[in-house]
Amino acid sequence: MQTRQEFIKYGLLFFLSLGVVTCNASPSSVGSGAGYRPFRVWWQQGFYPEETQEIQRLVQEWENETGNRVELTFYSDADMLRETNNAIASVNPPDLLFSTGKVETLIPSLAWDNQLVDLSDIITPLRSIYDREALESVAYKNSHTRQTGKYAAPLSQQTIHIHYWKPLVEQAGFSSDRIPQDWEGFWQFWKDIQDELRSQGQQNIYAFGFPMSPAASDTYFTFEQFLTAHNVQLISPTGQLQIREPRVRQGLINALTEYTNLYKDGYVPPSAIDWANPDNNVSFLSRNSILTANPSLSIPGSQRQDTQTYFQDLVTIDWPNTLNGDRLNSVSSVKMVVIFKESPNQEQAKSLLSYLIQPENLGSYLQGAQGRYFPVMPKLLEDPFWTNPEDPHISASVQQYQQARPFAQSFNPAYSQVLSDNIWGQVIRAIVADGISPEQAADRAIAQIEGIFSNWEQ
Repeated sequence: MQTRQEFIKYGLLFFLSLGVVTCNASPSSVGSGAGYRPFRVWWQQGFYPEETQEIQRLVQEWENETGNRVELTFYSDADMLRETNNAIASVNPPDLLFSTGKVETLIPSLAWDNQLVDLSDIITPLRSIYDREALESVAYKNSHTRQTGKYAAPLSQQTIHIHYWKPLVEQAGFSSDRIPQDWEGFWQFWKDIQDELRSQGQQNIYAFGFPMSPAASDTYFTFEQFLTAHNVQLISPTGQLQIREPRVRQGLINALTEYTNLYKDGYVPPSAIDWANPDNNVSFLSRNSILTANPSLSIPGSQRQDTQTYFQDLVTIDWPNTLNGDRLNSVSSVKMVVIFKESPNQEQAKSLLSYLIQPENLGSYLQGAQGRYFPVMPKLLEDPFWTNPEDPHISASVQQYQQARPFAQSFNPAYSQVLSDNIWGQVIRAIVADGISPEQAADRAIAQIEGIFSNWEQ
């Protein structure tokens, strides 16, 4: 079992690279001499060109205002994880880092090991306009001080949306107006559509583009929704692991059984056992899947220039109700910026971060990202970009975020390693590829999770 230090230094690469892109916003020209280190900012490569261009513009504005210079480097998701782990291992991290991918699951552990700067002095002046749960999500405990601090600054958030192809529904003779909202009826509806399209000769069509692989964080993001629907609460609000309780274990077994049966019954593409994060997008946009679930609005955002697809063919909807008939609260993940304690340029890093999280700047950055991430400041929702009822995808996401909940790491940071190790992806693949039973998979996951929590308590 990994220790926290091993977890930080040797995080596993689960995502396929979306392409390596690095660039400098401007050359570093301030400072010189032995021991000098430029002000380095590492930023997640934008999914869209406008996203990357907007952060470059904001950084350049800050440079012009302050006279400082930034060495701004963009990394793909997988490259960011590798470079961050290497930098931490060599005690040479960047000054400021923003990642929307797997690196974010390292943040609670970095805070615990006293490697991050407490950003309370930056966040507190904006506390009244931040979403309360977003602030709670960056409240991490430091094992050295035994205190809880704000060791990251919330920038945006994402949740998992359901998308489907309306023409495929109509081709099968079904109506989008009659999609069931009860949990079991909802999934059966899409199975029936696949069966009908298959009877019409479309043998390569699948109802669900759901990943079944530990190589995709989308796997655990999707499966968390199934856990919620089955009322599985792995961690109490006070942070206590309750995974051994009979009702929790049985709920986990039921959720694993239901999720993996979608694959075993032939309603998910066979290749899903090896998917990385981009692959469910590829399957869906190729119209090999009728429905998919995807964190963020990257799928409709990629089709924004095609008005027929964006406004007519592609539909974004909420999740069905839970098995109890209650509305399902979608899991939400906050995207955050950190400053490393080893940074020799902490004041510059704080200055730039303070500039970036001003509402007007943060708002323009999120719009540059085509709305695939959601604001963590409710006042930003007043902008017409978010309130336009004619936009079928953003308007649907605004409604969904009203009922979002954080991942369980908000109750106990040890859960961040459960996500980083993709325990759910591991046992899901073991069921569908190796043939172990859901009961065996549940007990395997329980043992792994208990080991992780035990190590964190040491």
